[in-house]
Amino acid sequence: MLPTAASALALAACTAGPPPDVATPLPDLPDGFLFAPDAQTGTALARLMPTGDAAFVALAEQALASSPTLGEAVARIEQARAGADRAGAERLPSIGANASVTGQRTNPNSFGGNLPAGIAFDTERVSYAANLTARWDVDLFGRLKASERAALARVDAANAQAQAVRIALLSEIAASVIDWRTLEAREREVRSDLAAADELARLAGVRERAGLAPGFDRVRAESSAASSRSRLAALESERTRLLGRLVTLTAQGGADVRTALAREAAGDDVPPPPATLPSALLANRPDVVAAAATLAAADAQLAATARQRFPSFNLSGAIGLLAFGLGDLFDSDSVVGSLAAGIAGPLLDFGRIAAEIDGAAAEKKAAFEGYRGAVYTALGDAEAGYGLVSAADAEAAAAASEAANLQRAARLAGTRYQAGLADFLTVLEARRAADASGERAAAALGRARRARVLLWQALGGSELP
Repeated sequence: MLPTAASALALAACTAGPPPDVATPLPDLPDGFLFAPDAQTGTALARLMPTGDAAFVALAEQALASSPTLGEAVARIEQARAGADRAGAERLPSIGANASVTGQRTNPNSFGGNLPAGIAFDTERVSYAANLTARWDVDLFGRLKASERAALARVDAANAQAQAVRIALLSEIAASVIDWRTLEAREREVRSDLAAADELARLAGVRERAGLAPGFDRVRAESSAASSRSRLAALESERTRLLGRLVTLTAQGGADVRTALAREAAGDDVPPPPATLPSALLANRPDVVAAAATLAAADAQLAATARQRFPSFNLSGAIGLLAFGLGDLFDSDSVVGSLAAGIAGPLLDFGRIAAEIDGAAAEKKAAFEGYRGAVYTALGDAEAGYGLVSAADAEAAAAASEAANLQRAARLAGTRYQAGLADFLTVLEARRAADASGERAAAALGRARRARVLLWQALGGSELP
């Protein structure tokens, strides 16, 4: 009877056909990046980060130890691992134990009249039982194994997602620290402009009191100094915003963050970007790795769902003790047991399993499109990262050259004015042109350093020294 039932159920499963075939070809990637360096620079990826800045090192350590965002990602890994452990345990036998005491009273009239002479009937009795039970799904068609593969793939996805959170966290901290150092450099330049403007106002005042120049020259010089003071005040609001952002990222108090930022700063190092290939993003970008693992989980889940059409084979058994007196519980006659084999499967479910299979196939399609999206997002991020580094380096070089020329012109104008070869208006215009040029150069250098952090994140990050 059992072979006949198995054959019928297997035949019913086979006539339904294979599960839908969802094609998942690898995305077509270019051979190289448009803005990548032409040759290998030998630069390690980690050099793009401000690892020489003591503030970044301290804040990064604090964030990795106490960031709520990273802690949530780690908890997702633990959750996925628990799911994988449960899926693996489903493939193993289930063993249980039970014990019971049962009291029973029977009505003698239930036997339909008087019992024959000499036959006594005990209408009340108590039974004692203790059993060990076992059950095992043989998983002949691999449904449970496929479910376990899906659960393990979800663990891989959770690990990759946690790595993505870590890289994003470190990138934001690095960018914020660089912005803070850039503000410090801009402040130094603004204060230098302020000192030059104050000196110019002092000189104009001396000439006014001596009757050599009108008071209008002094007023214009003082307005230039006032402009520098206004720029200084604006920097403080940016500094406050950065401090609040770092408090959020590191889960530390404002005083602790400010103490860390007071540590020694790194030099203005702008190493050349490392060369790499677009294909390397498939292995290095954690979001791409997570999407690939999610696709693998969806594929395994589709296989597990499709195998619901096949019969399941179960083995079960029990061994125990059954006695009607407590003292007889451990007699040899009290030993009882059973052993059974069963088969169960769908014959007519009116499309329920087929609908589940279609849903799993659609989930795999969605996972594949999500994978493609992650790949091209990574490709776009890396291309933009290389382009930003190139553009920011050109901007920084141009801004530094501009600042040097304008400052030199302002000094020459001042020298000519003191020698009587230029009027005050020439000096003032030269000073106004030079004002903020140093600040612009400092800001451009900060953007060049920040672009390297974005490139580090776009290429998938790396371990930091």
